[in-house]
Amino acid sequence: MGAGGGGGREDQGRGRDGERRPEPPEDADGATDLFRAIGKQVKLLRERAGLTQKELGDRLGYGEDQIGSVERGRRTPLPEFLDTADELLGAGGLLKAAKDDVVRAKARARVKHPAWFRDYARLEAEAVELHDYSTLALPGLLQTEGHARTVFASRQPLLDEETIEQRVSARLARQEILTRWPAPLATFTIEESVLRRPIGGWDAHQGQLEQLLRFGKLRSTELQVMPMDREEHPSLGGPFILLTPKGRQQVAYLEVQNISRLVTGPEEVRILAARYSSIRAQALTPRESLTLIEKMLGER
Repeated sequence: MGAGGGGGREDQGRGRDGERRPEPPEDADGATDLFRAIGKQVKLLRERAGLTQKELGDRLGYGEDQIGSVERGRRTPLPEFLDTADELLGAGGLLKAAKDDVVRAKARARVKHPAWFRDYARLEAEAVELHDYSTLALPGLLQTEGHARTVFASRQPLLDEETIEQRVSARLARQEILTRWPAPLATFTIEESVLRRPIGGWDAHQGQLEQLLRFGKLRSTELQVMPMDREEHPSLGGPFILLTPKGRQQVAYLEVQNISRLVTGPEEVRILAARYSSIRAQALTPRESLTLIEKMLGER
């Protein structure tokens, strides 16, 4: 459920009690301006080198959407990205010199999520293991910028443009846990029907499927698809997440129709963990799942 019932946990505005929680204003921390400035530098260097976003992404091992997000300042540029981009684009140390500033800015930056979601976001950021079962929407940790923007823009009741931009940026920032070192052990099991819904149109969906392939090939990440032709199913009760923060016990997270719940009771967590094991056993293997996604890309 990495994306939650509404396409992402942080796009919701209600807690377990169903009451809308007020969101305090965010403090200006300068991080956004820094990331935008670095993004502009990357774009100028890329264009000077005569490369498209896709060509640069291919050479650096990133997707076109990810390069675009960095250039717009929506995705935090990782130190290793700055190192390799600096060398590839002939920046002469310009991008490398920004690494310490980026690290400090990230440390100062406040999490731009709704107040009610921040506790979960902090646990997620500390995760050493994360297991996500998604039945209705793609996990937020795997979404492209275009997919996420469509989800937030179509949410009911409607969000204003500023809130949409904040949510998109926050979602992309969360994805860093999958590419950092050390990365958590992450598994995602997604219902096939979710992958066949072309959110944002075919072009956007194509980019999303390509991003799933990239994430699915990471050493620390396994992606599985639950096919629609299964005659039996071990869990039709909805999506959930199992999360193990560093040095703490495993917890579970549930969300449906704007109601969320963090489960800490050992017996409840154990039952969900056993259920997740059964789900994975009936799903396609990671290799079979990637093959299916590749096949979907050719079905237009």
